[in-house]
Amino acid sequence: MSGPSPTRVMLVDDHASLRRPLAFMIGREPDLTVVAEAGTLAEARLHLQSGISPDAVVLDLNLPDGDGTQLIRDLRRVNPLAFTLILSGVIDVRSRARAVAAGAGAIFPKTTEIDDLISAIRRMRQGEVLISPSEALELVQYAEQIGREDRIVAAGVAELTPREREILRALADGLSDKEIADRLYIGDKTVRNHVTNMLSKLGAESRLQALVIAIRHGIVRVE
Repeated sequence: MSGPSPTRVMLVDDHASLRRPLAFMIGREPDLTVVAEAGTLAEARLHLQSGISPDAVVLDLNLPDGDGTQLIRDLRRVNPLAFTLILSGVIDVRSRARAVAAGAGAIFPKTTEIDDLISAIRRMRQGEVLISPSEALELVQYAEQIGREDRIVAAGVAELTPREREILRALADGLSDKEIADRLYIGDKTVRNHVTNMLSKLGAESRLQALVIAIRHGIVRVE
């Protein structure tokens, strides 16, 4: 009489130096098997579309072509019983909140020992909850809050005039009000008026905060 089938694991991380050793170690376990590896969201989605149905995904949040949390719902559509373990280098509260709200079942830093990750995969396959309900509730509520804030900011971004966008790019170049005025052939006071209007639309408290918003929404690109 055969035992339960091995837990099928997909690894999604753009750092092959971490992904491949993890795949090797998981592959040595009799109750686990690596069915796919991917370095980008696009590669991971191709695996899912090809018919691969993992039970578990070990997922990095910071992928070259987007936020790893975007894959969690794709996974659940393929296998509603599948679970996701986040393994990421930088996990701030905003990232944790988005991941849990999307359906992640556990979150670990990349410094976690491989044996601990393997143990976590087994525990999650057995139905164990690795994030406390109170922490999960707090994170989901926070995700809802930042979701509302993001919608407000997105509406503000859409209202920015071409001139205000030019000024944001000039600020990103480190220009002063006088230098921006010279670049755009307008007066210093006009620059300050545009900045005031821009901050109001974005709900930003400072020029730096406005620049961060501009980077997140693709108005300003950081080389």
